[in-house]
Amino acid sequence: MIYDVLVIGAGGAGLSAALSAKEEGAKVLVAGKSYPTRSQTSMAQGGINAVLSENGDTIFSHIEDTLNSSAGLADKRVVEYVCKEAPKAIKWLDSIGTPFSRENGKIAQRKLGGSYAPRACYAQDYTGLKILHTLYDFSIKEGIEFLDESFLLNLIVEENRVKGATFLDIKTSQVKQILSKSVIVATGGYSKIYKDFSTNSSHATGDGLSAALRAGCRLSDMEFIQFHPTALKKSSVLISEAARGAGGFLINQKGERFVDELLTRDEVSRAIYNEIEKGNEVFLDIRHLGKEFIEKNLPQERKLSIIYEGVDPLKEPIPIKPAAHYTMGGIDVDENLETSVENLYAVGECANAKLHGANRLGGNSLLEIVVLGKFAGKNAAKSAKGSVVEDKFYEKTLMDANFIKGVFSFPNKIDFYEKRDFLSKIFYRNVGVYREEMGLKGVLSVVKQMQRELSFMGIKDKSPLYNTNLIEFIEFGNMIELAETILVSAISRNESRGAHFRVDYPQRDDEKFLAHTVTWKEDGVLCADFEKVKN
Repeated sequence: MIYDVLVIGAGGAGLSAALSAKEEGAKVLVAGKSYPTRSQTSMAQGGINAVLSENGDTIFSHIEDTLNSSAGLADKRVVEYVCKEAPKAIKWLDSIGTPFSRENGKIAQRKLGGSYAPRACYAQDYTGLKILHTLYDFSIKEGIEFLDESFLLNLIVEENRVKGATFLDIKTSQVKQILSKSVIVATGGYSKIYKDFSTNSSHATGDGLSAALRAGCRLSDMEFIQFHPTALKKSSVLISEAARGAGGFLINQKGERFVDELLTRDEVSRAIYNEIEKGNEVFLDIRHLGKEFIEKNLPQERKLSIIYEGVDPLKEPIPIKPAAHYTMGGIDVDENLETSVENLYAVGECANAKLHGANRLGGNSLLEIVVLGKFAGKNAAKSAKGSVVEDKFYEKTLMDANFIKGVFSFPNKIDFYEKRDFLSKIFYRNVGVYREEMGLKGVLSVVKQMQRELSFMGIKDKSPLYNTNLIEFIEFGNMIELAETILVSAISRNESRGAHFRVDYPQRDDEKFLAHTVTWKEDGVLCADFEKVKN
């Protein structure tokens, strides 16, 4: 079987792309390592930006807010396209059944940090979850084929053209190939490198980016990692920006407010981190919003606080901390969302379409996965029409099968779980809201040592059935491969911009660094350079 379009990743971006490709008449398969309803999209809470009425807000303001938040690294053409398409995206989501909250019969909107006006359309504080379930229901209705529990190993590429991908069947540990004329990578971001210091699901390990890097793609702006200001203190579970947008206060244990709660996320995160470094505790206080408002608009926030922190926000302020939340960097794509490998596309958090630049505006990630997801699907379907893929057993599949067989015989002298935990801690401390050269280079040295030791780590569980030990080992390998790209990029950028704040270079330097950091591999060696912004 050879598909027209293979979509890898079953979150909002993947499903939007699949529906669009199907509409173009393509035979589509969506493959994912989990199930669509468990994807990271379900954890997005606050809303999806769109100017639905130019009464107090304008599309121009949406464009300006996005560009201001990006700190100079967004592509103005991409920003304009996405903001102008936003009202159509909401209309489409509404038409297929997304249960948006409403006020006086119209879709309700709220203000998020960094925005000029209330423009985030929402479904209580379950916005991502409701959009994801609607897209999945609609995909089933449209007859799209799914292949769950399939872990991406590598992309099959010959003469710089993609032919498909290899997957590990999680149920059996067998390696299989899926051939396709076009492939869309929509596998999500890499914030789980920070593990317990991240709001993301356990699946956000950057598998798609690592596979793309090995296949010859370029990654860009990998150092830009957004920290969300309000994660629960104990668990790093996200508390939506909607709580601050509705008027929630950030206070310390003395009850003092210390920052404008509606500044951009990087600014608020640094202010909270500073308070914690002073020895203070930090809380999100929404008690004054009242029981009726919280139960109607923020029911999930209350539930999560009670379950994971043991605090009822109706009665007490919520203990919080900043946590890694969103990765702006990703697989470098052109204006058609195609990578440097022919017929290989990338979209969503795993890609860098230059929409968010150095710092994402709240409410724009859900917008990106719908608008650009549909765009990627349409382009991939068109590319497939002129492509031919030979139906044969590819060498990459044999190599990956031998690799998996080899992992079962690795000596397991070193516990990779201990290394994974250590990596997350030194990343949060040294590659977090603040960075400086000595700390970054120290972490890079540790990462390179982990890469050298990988073949001495291995797995304890030798069963082929649902071997999570094997999956987590491969994920760890991907994470330390990406960790090097993040660190090399962060060390190279000797300035502060957006989510990348260098204590030793606290000023923004447009003369030298109004540019994208680009990394790629040549003969297995990581290379890095800067490319000037095209605006």
